[in-house]
Amino acid sequence: MKIKEVVVITGASSGIGRATALAFAGKGVAVVVAARREDALEKVAAECEERGAQAMAVPTDVSDPDAVVELGRQAVDRFGRIDVWVNGAAVSVYGPILDVPLDDFRRVLDVNVMGYVHGARVALRHMRDQGSGVLVNVSSITSFVPQPYATAYVMSKAAVSALSASLRQELQLTGDRKIKVCTVMPATIDTPLFQHAANYTGRRVVAMPPVYPAEHVAKTIVRLARRPRREVIVGRSGQVMRRQARKRPHVLERTAARLVDRTHLSREEPAPAMSGNLHVAPADTGSVTGGWEGKRRTAVRRLATASVVGAAAITAGRAMAAKR
Repeated sequence: MKIKEVVVITGASSGIGRATALAFAGKGVAVVVAARREDALEKVAAECEERGAQAMAVPTDVSDPDAVVELGRQAVDRFGRIDVWVNGAAVSVYGPILDVPLDDFRRVLDVNVMGYVHGARVALRHMRDQGSGVLVNVSSITSFVPQPYATAYVMSKAAVSALSASLRQELQLTGDRKIKVCTVMPATIDTPLFQHAANYTGRRVVAMPPVYPAEHVAKTIVRLARRPRREVIVGRSGQVMRRQARKRPHVLERTAARLVDRTHLSREEPAPAMSGNLHVAPADTGSVTGGWEGKRRTAVRRLATASVVGAAAITAGRAMAAKR
C-alpha cells in the first residue's frame, strides 16, 4: 500500500494521543508513535497495523531534546519524510501553589511546554526541507479559562497556544506558506490524565463535566491534517466558555473557580499526596479512556453546562438593565 502521509504523534501511549494514532490508522498513512512507555507504544503500534497502517514505536521523553531529535530522525529514516507532527504529550499536577513541590511544578512545564518546543523545532526543520507539513499542538480550553489548583497545567496550555501563534507569524515572514500550525483546544476529555496526575489537594481528582470522548479530539486532528485551521475548540462547553471569556471574563473566572471546587475535586473521597506519572511512567499498557465519559455525562453534564450558560445569561441581563 502506498503511504499517503507520515504522521508523528507524541503522548501516544494513552488518551488523546492514542486515539489520534488509531484515527489516522487505516487511511493509508504511516504512524510513528512516541511516549515514555515502550510496552504501551508497542501495543498502540500493533493496533494501528491491524487497522491497515504502517506503524513504528519510538520510546521518547519529550522533555529531552536529544530524544525528540532522534524521534524525528527515526521517522525520516524509516518513511522518508514527516507530513504531520502532533504534539500531544501532557502531564498535570493539582494542588494549591504553595503546596506543590517545585520539582513537580517544573516537570509539568518541561513536558507540556518545552516538550512542544522540542517537537516543533524538529518538525519544522524537516517540513522546511520538504517544503510542506502540518504541526498540530494540543492545547486546552484552560488556555483561556484558567482554573484554580492546576496552575502549572493552565500556564503550560496558555503557553502552547501562544507558541502556535508565534510560529504561524514566523512562517508567514519566512514565506513558508505550505507549512501550517494548528492549535486544538479540548474541553474536558475522557482520558486517564486525571488518574495519572500528581495530586496535593487532599481530594481525589475527577473529570470535571461535561466530559467528551477522546475520539472527538482525534477526529478533529485528522481533519486538520487535511484542512488546517488556526484554532479549533473541541466540545460545546468550551465554545460557550470562549464566548464568555471574551465578553465577561471576570464572571467566568468566578464561575470556573466554583465549578472546579464542586465538580473537579471530590468532596467524598480523600487522596494521599502523590507525584503521579510526572517523574516515572505508569506500568500499565495504556488506554484511550479514563472511564469518565459514561455515568458522569448525563445529569452532571447538564448541571455544569447550565451553570456556565446561566451565569452568562445573568450577566447579559444585568448589562441590559444597566443600559436602561
